[in-house]
Amino acid sequence: MQCDDIKNLIQQGLPDSIVFVDGDGIHFNAIVIYTGFAGKSRIQKQQLVYTALGDRIANGTIHAISIKTYTPEEWTLRQQEL
Repeated sequence: MQCDDIKNLIQQGLPDSIVFVDGDGIHFNAIVIYTGFAGKSRIQKQQLVYTALGDRIANGTIHAISIKTYTPEEWTLRQQEL
């Protein structure tokens, strides 16, 4: 599984999301910005991403992934803080 594969899976599952993925082919980091996260808890946001990835985590295709989720507004605020 490559970074672009993970990015595409998330974008297919969460249409109109903005996704950044990096990693070494085993461990991945994903940043997902999606309007559908509005009003959701951090766990609910992550569950949406896991659902988009399907069974690839359970079956070991994706060994390890760290996910950070933001609404567009949260992402804008985060960028201003940096």
